Amino acid sequence: MTNFTATDVKRLRDATGAGMMDAKRALAESDGDFDKAIEVLRIKGAAKAAKRGAERTASNGLIAAEGGAMIELACETDFVAKNAEFQKLAADIVAVAAANKLGEVDALYKAQLANGRTVSEAVEATNAVIGEKLELRRAVYFAGAVSTSLHKRASDLPAQVGVLVEYTGGDGDTTEATARGAAMQIAAMRPRFATRDAVPAATVQPERRTTGATARAETHDPAAGGRALPMSSTTDASRTGATTSPSQSSSRRG
Repeated sequence: MTNFTATDVKRLRDATGAGMMDAKRALAESDGDFDKAIEVLRIKGAAKAAKRGAERTASNGLIAAEGGAMIELACETDFVAKNAEFQKLAADIVAVAAANKLGEVDALYKAQLANGRTVSEAVEATNAVIGEKLELRRAVYFAGAVSTSLHKRASDLPAQVGVLVEYTGGDGDTTEATARGAAMQIAAMRPRFATRDAVPAATVQPERRTTGATARAETHDPAAGGRALPMSSTTDASRTGATTSPSQSSSRRG
């Protein structure tokens, strides 16, 4: 006879992110004792963690940011991404990154959390309890003035798109608002380059050919489905935006 209910199973799953059958087995083995069940999951999960790392892909997760730091903590499913323990781990890691000005994954793995564990040890311990492959995938730290933009892909999920923009070139609300607008634009459009000068010719030339061919088809070839439209001159966007853009910026998108 079992000493636990479906509510107990759900509570254990919500607390640890463990699978349903794993949660049931842990409660059965611990005679319904919640704390002992967590310990059972931790012990058994540690033995499976290495195998998971080789066989599974962490394709889900979240982005967390604090100050000039931003990290991506990856997991396998959105169920774990919504888990409170997983989200707390991400918050603890990004806090350490901000406090210690760490922007490299290897260095951050070696950093110590408030509870005395290293980030690497904390990820492994959470991995063992939750039962999914977890990994700290990316980290960045900017020391200057920054603007952060975090976006959810679904209302019930944590942020999974993150942009951190570092900027210089003026003080006050106008500059900050411009940097924030740039961060939102990066999140929406996924640009590959930060400035016009950074775009290689090998990328520019095919785009010009494609744009030119499309414009000619639309304005001069009604038989191809286009319409004869008046052409107007355009102003160089980099010059029209120069008065409001930060004079120098760098960005990282998660």
